[in-house]
Amino acid sequence: MTIKQLLEASGLSALAAVLAFTAAPAQAEASADTQRAERDRDARQQARQNRGQRREARRANRGQRQQARQERRQAQRPAAAPVRQQRQVRQNVRQERRGNRQDFREERRQVQRQVARENRREQFRRGGGEGRRMGVNRNYTQRIDREDRRLIQQREQRRAERRGNRADNRWDRRADRRDNRADRRADRRDNRWDRRADRRDAYREGRRDARRDWRRNNRSDRYVGNRYDRRGDYRRGDYRRWNRKWRDNRRYNWRHYRNNYRNHYRLGRYYAPYRNYRYNRLNIGFFLDTVFFGSRYWINDPWSYRLPEVYGPYRWVRYYDDVLLVNTYTGQVVDVIYDFFW
Repeated sequence: MTIKQLLEASGLSALAAVLAFTAAPAQAEASADTQRAERDRDARQQARQNRGQRREARRANRGQRQQARQERRQAQRPAAAPVRQQRQVRQNVRQERRGNRQDFREERRQVQRQVARENRREQFRRGGGEGRRMGVNRNYTQRIDREDRRLIQQREQRRAERRGNRADNRWDRRADRRDNRADRRADRRDNRWDRRADRRDAYREGRRDARRDWRRNNRSDRYVGNRYDRRGDYRRGDYRRWNRKWRDNRRYNWRHYRNNYRNHYRLGRYYAPYRNYRYNRLNIGFFLDTVFFGSRYWINDPWSYRLPEVYGPYRWVRYYDDVLLVNTYTGQVVDVIYDFFW
């Protein structure tokens, strides 16, 4: 063997060894993939079998529940039969009593009519014998009988008309109640949207209103005439004092009204006029800055929250979840209700 042949043989053996090493991992991966696929197939088949078993168990449980329900119904039917019989007996007794009352009333009416007729005849007989000789008595009694029959017919007609009117009025009242309920729902919906729009507009225009209020309250020297005199009187205290006894009036029971209409007292988040400002519990006599009782914080319709109407310089103002009554010319807190809103 020459050197060339030796080199060729060693190169072929090395190439064969390399091919063997590269083929072994590929075969191992292929066998692992097939085993994994078989395991997945077995798992899916087992899960399908489990679902089928659970479905069969549910069907069996449903059948058992239906059978138990039917057994309970059959057991309750014999107990319900005596109740129906007792109800039927009570209805029959009630109908008999009603019929007896009607018969008694009719007999009493007949007796009363007969007594009245006899009395009228007796009075006519005592009136003189001239009418009896001329046969007027018989005509008079016939006329009285006709009048009695006519009165009875008129009475029955009026009763029938009253029954019909009661039925018509009953249906009209029901229809009116349905219409009123629908109207109240629509009104509440419209009021809700209006309040949301008002709050949105008030928040957008709050800074501008607060700036305008600050200018208005600091222009005391510019006012002339009646307007200046009126504001001066308010600042000197020449106005009707606020009466805190309004809580004794049951018309302003706002707690009871809030329990029935909770959503009406949810106004959303309170935005303070200053950044990083925190809530402070205010008492009567505290003096507020003008930005805290600008028009964006006013409660324009106090009666909708069952609060009394304001007068003079007073305004109901929202302060977080509290309600303050503020003298807008001095900034003094005159009345306060804590935890008014939700």
